[in-house]
Amino acid sequence: MSFVAISRAPLAEIEAYKKRMGWRFKWVSSHGTDFNSDYHVSFTKDDLAKGPTYYNFEVRESQTEGEAPGINVFFKDQSGIVFHTYSAYARGDERGLGTYMFLDLTPTGRNETGPNYNLTDWVKRHDEYDDGLGKSAGPV
Repeated sequence: MSFVAISRAPLAEIEAYKKRMGWRFKWVSSHGTDFNSDYHVSFTKDDLAKGPTYYNFEVRESQTEGEAPGINVFFKDQSGIVFHTYSAYARGDERGLGTYMFLDLTPTGRNETGPNYNLTDWVKRHDEYDDGLGKSAGPV
């Protein structure tokens, strides 16, 4: 079994971010391909201009441009055939974000009060917290 993250950003941007965060998992780029569109997680201005979009197993009359969360699982059999075995979108793919699971146990939960109404409203990357001297802790 293996895990691979896929993002639409160019590989150079992904590699720089991985280094900044100190991450070592396999992360590849789908930049310049239709992969994200094929799995209904990326929406261009042209996609939106065509009318309703398909996301989270439903047709949506409105969708924002850019990326939407999604997770897909594939299985490769002994003969080399690859099968798409699982998909989850929106809140259905939060199992991979352990922080949410722990916050859901607390009295105030995720505290998603805006402006983005998600965890990014108050959680920062490890190098974005103030070091107590009024400046960012900086890269690790």
